[in-house]
Amino acid sequence: MNANQINPAEENNSPLHNLDEWENDVLERYPDPSTINQDKKEEEFRNYEETAKDGVKEFYRLNHKYQTYDFVMQKKADYLKFDKKEMPIWQAFDFLNELVDDSDPDTDLDQMQHLLQTSEAIRNDGHPDWMVLVGLIHDMGKVLCLFGEPQWAVVGDTFPVGCAYSDKIVYPEFFKDNPDFQNKLYQDKLGVYSENCGLDNIHMSWGHDEYVYHMMKDYIPEPGLYMLRYHSFYSQHRENAYTHLMNEKDHEMFKWVNLFNPYDLYSKNPNQKSWEELKPYYQELVAKYLPVTLKF
Repeated sequence: MNANQINPAEENNSPLHNLDEWENDVLERYPDPSTINQDKKEEEFRNYEETAKDGVKEFYRLNHKYQTYDFVMQKKADYLKFDKKEMPIWQAFDFLNELVDDSDPDTDLDQMQHLLQTSEAIRNDGHPDWMVLVGLIHDMGKVLCLFGEPQWAVVGDTFPVGCAYSDKIVYPEFFKDNPDFQNKLYQDKLGVYSENCGLDNIHMSWGHDEYVYHMMKDYIPEPGLYMLRYHSFYSQHRENAYTHLMNEKDHEMFKWVNLFNPYDLYSKNPNQKSWEELKPYYQELVAKYLPVTLKF
């Protein structure tokens, strides 16, 4: 490690009570439109400084400090070999359920139940079965935590690296501690990219979205891959902050991302059917699209 590098191990890398705390925080920033009190102004719902918990704020401080261009390239080189583990998807879900924090008083749902709520809402609305599958697997990349990755490298709003940070990214002031902030090339509007080069040519911050996208590249239709890869890219699909990097194909595909996003955020249903009732359908769905075992 040279003098200009920073060591994430030197800081506390577990600021969130559990991973769902980040998703609940997103709901505060982007509430379900159907629940908004018309007497309140929109900016009152986006008063982030007043509503964010200390753990969430610290999470973003770490995320913005350590998600450098070099860090992303390092993680891609490491994890996209998919040589950590090989297992059936159902074993992966059991693996994922180890992330549940029994001490959290606000939730008793495991990760599988959260995923089923999303996929069932999609299925109930009559969308294609591959989109139902996307709902089931969209957070499966959180298994990165179980490979030793810190929370800030697994969840969080995603954003391009290698170009200027948008002020539409939550807590943009924390980027001042990122080494890339001192790199003139990386702080140019286009950075290492070119105008409208397309998101396929962009390196996004590292996390569960990017990981599961690469895992599913050979199995899921392209609209579903966009859903997986960009469902946490809030600075674009909510704020349109990186339109200058997108091409015509991206704009067309983001219609699917925008279709998926409400199911991800607003589909929590306390009256969800049991896994035993749903199991036959999902076993058949998984067998239709995915191999018997997946490489992680």
